[in-house]
Amino acid sequence: MATAAAGAIWNVTGAVCSNTITGSLDSDYTIVERCLSGDAAAWEDLVRLHSRRVYGLCYRFTGRESEAQDLTQEVFLRVFRALGSFRSAEGSFGTWLARLTRNLLIDHYRRTRNERVTDSIEEQLPGIEVRSAAGGASAPRRPDSAVAGREASELLQAALAKLSPELRETIILRDLQEMEYREIADVLAIPEGTVKSRLNRGRAELSRLLKKYREAV
Repeated sequence: MATAAAGAIWNVTGAVCSNTITGSLDSDYTIVERCLSGDAAAWEDLVRLHSRRVYGLCYRFTGRESEAQDLTQEVFLRVFRALGSFRSAEGSFGTWLARLTRNLLIDHYRRTRNERVTDSIEEQLPGIEVRSAAGGASAPRRPDSAVAGREASELLQAALAKLSPELRETIILRDLQEMEYREIADVLAIPEGTVKSRLNRGRAELSRLLKKYREAV
C-alpha cells in the first residue's frame, strides 16, 4: 500500500503544473474515507486533486521549482502517514492539508536557514538588466508580453523571499491561495485579528519591495 501511494505521489506531482483542483468538500471526505479503507486508487485521486495547491504553497515559499517539487512529494508522504488523524468535524481537508504543508515548510526553513544566510536577494532577480562597465547603459528589454509576465512573477517571488516567514505565509495563503481569514487562522493557529494585521503589514512591505525592484530595472 505504501509503495502504491508513493508511486502515485511521484507520478502526479511530476506534472503538477498541469493539474486542476476540482474537488469539493464532499468529494474530499469521500476520497479520504476510501483511502482509509485501503483503496489504493484513492491515493492517486487525492494527490491529483490537491497537488497544484500544495505545489503553489511550496514554490511561493521557497522560490525554487525543484525544491518545491521535492517538498510537494514530501507533503503527500506525510499525508499518507498522518491521514488517520484527520477529523472532518474539526475543519475541511484543505485546511488540514494546508496546516500540514505549513508545518513541513517551517521545518524545511529551519533546516536550510544557514544555506540562505549568504544569499543576496538581488542575485535571485534574473529579470534585472546588467549595466555595461563601459557606458553604464541598460541592456534593452524584450517587449513581448510573455517575458514581461515572467519578469513580474520573478520580481514578486524575489520580494516574497525578502519578507519574514510570518508575513510571507500570510500573503501566500490569502492573496495567492485565496483562503478565507478563518481558514488561515486555523492553519497558522492564530486569531483572525492577527491574520489581518500580518496581512496589512505584509502587503505594505511587499509593495515597498516591488517598487524598489522596479526602480532598479
